[in-house]
Amino acid sequence: MSRVKLVEPTSINGEHGEVLKSIKGAFGTVPNMFKAIGNSHAGLESMWTSFGALGKGTIGSKLGEQIAVYVADLNRCEYCLAAHTVLGKNAGASAEEMSEAQRGKAQDSKTQAALVFTKKLVLNRGAVEDSDVEAVRDAGFNDSEITEILAHVALNIFTNYTNVAFNVPVDFPKVSLT
Repeated sequence: MSRVKLVEPTSINGEHGEVLKSIKGAFGTVPNMFKAIGNSHAGLESMWTSFGALGKGTIGSKLGEQIAVYVADLNRCEYCLAAHTVLGKNAGASAEEMSEAQRGKAQDSKTQAALVFTKKLVLNRGAVEDSDVEAVRDAGFNDSEITEILAHVALNIFTNYTNVAFNVPVDFPKVSLT
């Protein structure tokens, strides 16, 4: 059971309600995570606009979702693992690619470098070395893309913490943590 109430989207009006309508338009429903963070208009708007901004990024939605499942697994977030596995498949990743990404693995060296960097960011709480950034750059990412990888990690930490801290009920097909 959720540790905070899950807001009922139809009971929210104004700008707050408009954000929830946008989320419903994107998903066909309002997922429980947004109902939980929806207790705060500022929190909801921050999360939703971050998703929108990163959706316009240059690293691509497939890699963004691979990063998301890896961060979810590292942070033991069943909710985000389930949600981003679905979203990754919608972004063109195979079930095998998403399963590999969850374990920090990828067949291509560029994605693998992004996942290694992701792990270092998460486990070291952002305290990476010059050589870590150089390794991602050497794999073919430019500074804009490296920054975007970090932004994906940060957003996914926000969503992971939301779901883990508030014990948000998973409303996507379950995926087991490694």
